[in-house]
Amino acid sequence: MAACARLAERARPISRPNPGVAAIFVRDGRVLARGWTREGGRPHAEADALSRLADGVARGSTLYVTLEPCAHISDRGPACSDIISAARPARVVIGQHDPDPRTAGSGIARLEKAGIAVTALEDEHSARSLVGYLTRQRKGRPYVTLKLAQSLDGCLALADGTSQWITGPQARAHCHAMRARNDAILVGGATWRADKPKLNVRLPGLEKRSPDRVLLTRGVQQDGVRVINAPEQIGQIEGAHFLYIEGGAATAASFLAADLVDELHLYEAPIVIGGDGMNSLGALGLADLSAAHGRWRRGETRQLGSDRFTAYLRQHS
Repeated sequence: MAACARLAERARPISRPNPGVAAIFVRDGRVLARGWTREGGRPHAEADALSRLADGVARGSTLYVTLEPCAHISDRGPACSDIISAARPARVVIGQHDPDPRTAGSGIARLEKAGIAVTALEDEHSARSLVGYLTRQRKGRPYVTLKLAQSLDGCLALADGTSQWITGPQARAHCHAMRARNDAILVGGATWRADKPKLNVRLPGLEKRSPDRVLLTRGVQQDGVRVINAPEQIGQIEGAHFLYIEGGAATAASFLAADLVDELHLYEAPIVIGGDGMNSLGALGLADLSAAHGRWRRGETRQLGSDRFTAYLRQHS
């Protein structure tokens, strides 16, 4: 199932508005076929994997799939639970139940009615690969990653606002790769006016993966840019399972204060700017230091040239 979850990364974020799912058919320890949700959400992972098998080959095999097979028929194809039932694997192992009410247990019921053994795991690897979809279904908003690039003393720019470049080329390339993994990217109005950022992906071969641009501002809509007026409106960003926030300091603080950040990406450059620099975060309004503890768990960390990248995941009680 961990391998299946890793395979699902190929569907992020091109599968939108559908979740990025992966499926692997196995018999006697040998992989028969693999599939993942394709661009625009079709075909689904199970159908993609089955398309690579001759008729009858899936019979008696085990299917691993990160999300419960869908139970609803759409204009774009039959339900995955039905096509799996027709293929007759002996067993289906499911990483996560689907919270979509159109499926929500119905996919499992159809498979069991067809005589197929089903094991549902609530697997952590699958949950991680589906975190954008699950957040959208359960909380009505995209999964939010906040990116901060700063000096060792927590500054994002000089006193005059000069910020190019805090980090080196490897860190900037890594950031562009993160942009390519998100459906939408957001900055605040002050950053938009001061820096006029392109907010696109400028890595060779990934230019078409540039996310939709979103602006947090009280102002009017910009050409080609969606506008929201408050962090709580991110649920209105249609079709977005993953939202990437790049600044500035006040915008970052507003999302943290609203407890709308699920993951924090910190890029630290080995430089010191000093007290006359611009802080990477605005005020959070903390009245008690204990409220700052226990909220974040360190995840991935890596060296990017001379810079250090660390991801922190929001902890919930």
